[in-house]
Amino acid sequence: MTASGAPPEMPSGEPDELEDALSHLQCVLVARRALANPEGVTWQQYDVLELLRIRGPMMPSALSTALGVSRQTISKALRILKDLGLVGQETVGADRRELTTFLNAEGHAFLARIAHGRRDNARAVAAALTPAERAMFAELCEKATVALGFDPSRPDGADRLRSAGEVREAR
Repeated sequence: MTASGAPPEMPSGEPDELEDALSHLQCVLVARRALANPEGVTWQQYDVLELLRIRGPMMPSALSTALGVSRQTISKALRILKDLGLVGQETVGADRRELTTFLNAEGHAFLARIAHGRRDNARAVAAALTPAERAMFAELCEKATVALGFDPSRPDGADRLRSAGEVREAR
């Protein structure tokens, strides 16, 4: 920060060491995730699976609303997840057109494998850091998350990407 409280200006042209570090960390994390995700499940499809794990069976319209995406987007994600064998669907009630989507055994196994990979990453990083460095890293990650526009203080506990204007105002 400068004396005025404004963040220092980033030089134009070549990336600085922070930009390089964030880019490199992102590359490593994405590469490690790809090892645990040979199915190629996208982040959006993963969000659908996690929501089904947390909330249980849901109607596509409820998934669409909860994830803030269109019905067409959810329909496409569900079609792919069904083709991969990670979710199932059943008709509900008298209207045979209404379907509820649920996480099946293969979907649970997929999420367990991804969680195992996440824990492996955390163990590897923890082994390289002292307890004080781990605490500092966690704190700095939280600060970076907020600076990038995610709001962990929402009452429902969900992160929400704030607009660029809101991020600037929060500073």
